Amino acid sequence: MAGTGEEAGTVPSPSPLSPLARAEGFVWLTARVLEQRRFAHHFLGGGADAVEAALSAHLNADGGYGHALEPDLRGPVSQPLHTGHALRVLDSIGRCGGQRVERMCRYFTAVSTREGALPAVHPSQRGYPTAPFIPVVDDPPGDLLATGPVVGLLHRNQVWHAWLFRATDFCWASVDALGGSHPYEIEAAVAFLDGVPDRARAEVAADRLGRLVREQRMAVLDPERIADYPVSDGYAPGEHHFPYDFARTPQSLARGWFTDEEIQASLDHLEREQAKDGGWPVRWRQWAPGTALEARPMVTIEALRTLRAYGRPIG
Repeated sequence: MAGTGEEAGTVPSPSPLSPLARAEGFVWLTARVLEQRRFAHHFLGGGADAVEAALSAHLNADGGYGHALEPDLRGPVSQPLHTGHALRVLDSIGRCGGQRVERMCRYFTAVSTREGALPAVHPSQRGYPTAPFIPVVDDPPGDLLATGPVVGLLHRNQVWHAWLFRATDFCWASVDALGGSHPYEIEAAVAFLDGVPDRARAEVAADRLGRLVREQRMAVLDPERIADYPVSDGYAPGEHHFPYDFARTPQSLARGWFTDEEIQASLDHLEREQAKDGGWPVRWRQWAPGTALEARPMVTIEALRTLRAYGRPIG
């Protein structure tokens, strides 16, 4: 299936049997408007304005984002995870700045914990459907999973705001304290380290985390022997992580954790993961039919972006 009309611009149509063409059919069939416009922007020459317009449907008056932008949190209220997701979308289209991000930083300030960090879930989520593996508590602590990617992206885009000072200190302290951990927390730490200005300190911290990942076997280094690798406590059966999950681009500090052979084997596995319907699977625990349907196009877009970042042909 080829993109048509204004969204497709002048980008050539992908080969009918290519990963991109198969994914395009899946996206048009199943995705929300936001993911349809993100796909068009990243792969079919679509404009950034269309993506931002779709994203704005999730924006609330407090400067945060809600309305199930992250499918595992339902309901209209703003949440740090939703707002962090919105920031990643804006970064991916080159719009991570200006008044839109200033409003987001004011929201981050308003919902921060005593440590100056973001909680995984703000208590305002109570009463709305929420994934059972995301607890809603009255006085949540600061969370590296929510804070690290936001701080890293803001630094990388040279956004300066008073909220960043304490949030950055929190992230450094959290990264330095990581011992026994789990893959999603390490990925959040990498997102922070890839953007933080102190590159020398970031490289030292990343080197330590890379050794931790290998020692605790958090990454499947041989996809032919997946069953030999442990799944972290609380994860779904088969919820493994691979080198590309930690190093989404060759420029990431996490790329140095893996040999060329390990990276290529993981990318081969990622290519094989594309399903017959053209989409990529969701590996984390599914708790409601709609959340899986909404998440798969998001995962599909990121799979294609990762493959392209490493020079794999997708079109």
